[in-house]
Amino acid sequence: MPIQIAAEVWYCEGRDKIAANLKEVKPTLMTAVPRLYELLHDRITKGVTAKGGLSAYLFWKAVTLGRKKLLEQTLSVSEAVLDKCLDLLIRKKVRQRFGGRLAFFVSGGAALNPDIGSFFLSLGVNILQGYGQTEASPLISANRPGRIRIETVGPAVDGVEIKLAGDGELLARGECLMKGYWRNQEATAETIIDGWLHTGDLAQIDADGFVTITGRKKEMIVNSGGENIAPSRVEAEFIAEPEIAQIMVYGDSQPHLVALIVPSVEVREETKAAQRQNISKAVRRANSRLSGFERVRHFDLINDEFTIENRMLTPTLKVRRHIVSKIYKSKLDTLYGSGKK
Repeated sequence: MPIQIAAEVWYCEGRDKIAANLKEVKPTLMTAVPRLYELLHDRITKGVTAKGGLSAYLFWKAVTLGRKKLLEQTLSVSEAVLDKCLDLLIRKKVRQRFGGRLAFFVSGGAALNPDIGSFFLSLGVNILQGYGQTEASPLISANRPGRIRIETVGPAVDGVEIKLAGDGELLARGECLMKGYWRNQEATAETIIDGWLHTGDLAQIDADGFVTITGRKKEMIVNSGGENIAPSRVEAEFIAEPEIAQIMVYGDSQPHLVALIVPSVEVREETKAAQRQNISKAVRRANSRLSGFERVRHFDLINDEFTIENRMLTPTLKVRRHIVSKIYKSKLDTLYGSGKK
């Protein structure tokens, strides 16, 4: 595709150089996993908070009014006038921070927190979320410019049919599907059945065809009460809290969820007592947005980040649950045994 449209491809040198690389490259399109957009969000909001004063007030006003428009709520006359002014005072400056030529951010590889997506959209930065798999070459669905529902991965792309299996698994078919796995007929037969690709992801499809991924079929937590819990959806609520850098929830066949939490860099610099106090507040805020059986009852803090190098993250920055659970088995067992909070 880059050759077809005569595009140059650049790669970020690392998360510490994101801002510098954006200014240097001045991209028209950027693709990344959700974690990168979370980092950008955190850096922007921390900078605004540190600056304070009128500029911070105007920034958050731009976010508030922008989100109001996203919800198709009518602005009052005074709000509409202020919103136009904020296009120049705030939104234009934000776009300049991304090089000034950016047409779209594209998010994929994992679910994008809707709050992160609406944050950028409210500031006039288009962000599109899509969904696909290598077995589908790879795109299955995507939001389109002018037709964005940020909480979804959009409707099926042209040439692809989608439907849900009885258990909620997303199925897809079309000419884009692979012929099969190389020299592995057994795996092929399990993945493509009657021409339909079984994605392994659980989803919902609304009346307009927009797809929402609710979890990974193999990762679903079934608690001792029989409730099905999508860990990625629960974790997204906690990651939205600035004090929490990473989290893994756990609780298969257990009465409730527990979690291992990696605090943010700033929180890790505090005393242990302050760390636990601040994380406890963040956990309570996140829990308030979840159903009772999805709430984290107990947690423990760990200082070692989940990384690709220590094999606790996949190359697309998803938590390798089986590895983290094995490494921290004693901590998880203690959370259920001692009622530690």
